[in-house]
Amino acid sequence: MSKQGRKKEIDVHYGEKGAKEKHKTHSSVVEEKLTKREDMMTQLENNNIYIVGVVVVAVFVAPLTAESKLALHHRKHLALKMDEALLTVSNELNSSVLVSWKSERCYQCLYQQLGKVDGASSPGQPSTASFTVKTQHAVTLQLNNTSNNNELCNVQFHFGEHGNYSLWIKNLNGSAQANCSVVTDAVPLNSYIPILVAFFVFVGLALMFAIGKRIMRFDAVKRLVVRIGGSMETERLINSELGSPQTEAPLTDNILPPPQSPRKRLRSLDTFRGIALVIMVFVNYGGGRYWFFRHESWNGLTVADLVFPWFVFVMGTSIALSINSLLRAGLTRGSLLRKIVWRSIQLFLIGVFIINPNYCQGGLSWENLRIPGVLQRLAFSYLVVASLDLMVARGHLDVLQTDAWWSPFLDVLLYWPAWVVVLLLEVLWLSLTFLLPVPDCPTGYLGPGGIGDMGLYANCTGGAAGFLDRWLLGEKHIYQTPSSRVLYLTQIPYDPEGVLGSINSVLMAFLGLQAGKIILHYRDLPTSIMSRFLIWGLFMGVISAVLTRCSTDQGFIPVNKNLWSLSYVTTLACFAFVLLVLVYYTVDVKKWWSGSPFYYPGMNSILVYVGHEVFEDYFPFRWRMVDSQSHTEHLIQNLFATCCWIFISYILYRKKIFWKI
Repeated sequence: MSKQGRKKEIDVHYGEKGAKEKHKTHSSVVEEKLTKREDMMTQLENNNIYIVGVVVVAVFVAPLTAESKLALHHRKHLALKMDEALLTVSNELNSSVLVSWKSERCYQCLYQQLGKVDGASSPGQPSTASFTVKTQHAVTLQLNNTSNNNELCNVQFHFGEHGNYSLWIKNLNGSAQANCSVVTDAVPLNSYIPILVAFFVFVGLALMFAIGKRIMRFDAVKRLVVRIGGSMETERLINSELGSPQTEAPLTDNILPPPQSPRKRLRSLDTFRGIALVIMVFVNYGGGRYWFFRHESWNGLTVADLVFPWFVFVMGTSIALSINSLLRAGLTRGSLLRKIVWRSIQLFLIGVFIINPNYCQGGLSWENLRIPGVLQRLAFSYLVVASLDLMVARGHLDVLQTDAWWSPFLDVLLYWPAWVVVLLLEVLWLSLTFLLPVPDCPTGYLGPGGIGDMGLYANCTGGAAGFLDRWLLGEKHIYQTPSSRVLYLTQIPYDPEGVLGSINSVLMAFLGLQAGKIILHYRDLPTSIMSRFLIWGLFMGVISAVLTRCSTDQGFIPVNKNLWSLSYVTTLACFAFVLLVLVYYTVDVKKWWSGSPFYYPGMNSILVYVGHEVFEDYFPFRWRMVDSQSHTEHLIQNLFATCCWIFISYILYRKKIFWKI
């Protein structure tokens, strides 16, 4: 149909519609005697219809080519999901074209077929086909001639969510190559706006709370609040939050010795633990379905990959402080060892039950029971590190010599037997990882398998780590849907909390134990504590730089959460030491920050972790969404669920309810 004919058809359509509307209005005036208000509403409705008609006419009168009409036809039938865009490929070549793609984050991956586009039926009439493409990362599109499989062109592009794009394939002066260009037809959504808005909202609330707390410290404001409240109860509540004013101690009989004040608990450690736990809960709930709140498919780091090692790290720090306190209280090492073993067993069993929910099907089935898990990894690391510390820990540190040449290394040399054991464990990890023969796989392989490494080692996911888990535990007793399936399309099970990686989690906990030793030996010297934390952070960072060659995939041992590689541990330990310095300085040294709201879940970490796993699918932590393909709705739900657990931990803290194992 010609453009003029199409315009005439639209004009006739809207002319008839306008006539019918006019007749309807006239009949209403005659028969129902509408009021002036009703007449005005009808007139507005007619004006709206007229405006819509003008817009539609303008759209269709604009020059439209045949391929544009066909592209719109395809777009109408393809519903875009989250993190997807629409790509319409227009082929002006005589031969058909095969379109393939791969993600830029997929290291040495095979191209995956996207679809086929037929050749042009006649000059000036290109053939088109529409496809959905992923938008999380930049992709490389490869276009091959299907007749001889020659590569026509290669295009790199980062598509935006829910955007519409056209890829034009044109002849290049009779050459075997083709001219390929991507055109943006519809601007994509900015899917990061919701997370930015949420960030500024929470920062604003934090600033308002901090300013309000500062204001409440002024005597004039407190008197005003008391006057408005009209009771001393208000003043009591204010003082309970801000700290009662200091008064002189009453005179007592000097014959009696003064009671020993209990050792002050470091709020920074609970705050650090709470930060890791809150991010872990948010990530486990979905993280708004943003890619950087999901675990990296293989090498590299996202926000989700940071929190578990930090939790292991601060567990090691707490072990050092706890065992020292219990030894000072007079408990024997034998009784402490029994407590350590029993606590480890409890953690392991709780972890097994949490990750294997079978509430509706009855008891747990051994056939498909997953054995490794987060709490299981914590239980093993706790058992090993706490036992090592119990062997070498000293109950009294005040009588130690500090003027010897080796005194600057006191916090390491005093516990050298434990260091020897940990280093031997690390030698064991390196030997098994790089020397253990794996059937049908290269020795020392650290890749993901699947389509990675050009598909040469499809069933070698994780190398020795994956092989040991499948051999010791069985394929049905490890994680069935690892993150490597996202980009590398792996087909075999692989467990990120497997047996071999547990050795490096022990190293992570032991580095946290070292942080605890520093706090114990230099507890009255905050500057020494922070300087040593920074030195350890720098040392770990240098080791990471050497192991990784400052690259994601080209190093000797890449940073990899699935493997819990040595460079992953040193990198996250570097971050942990630096973050602990910041939290320790602001919370315990300068007291600029009370640690809230992270302090409260940090005080009840086991309860919050177990609770968020068990009640994950229950209201108010999850509800039926109106639009399940919206980052905004997912983000609101996940943030609300996380805030619920912060509020629950705050209530439990006020009620002095703590779940300890």
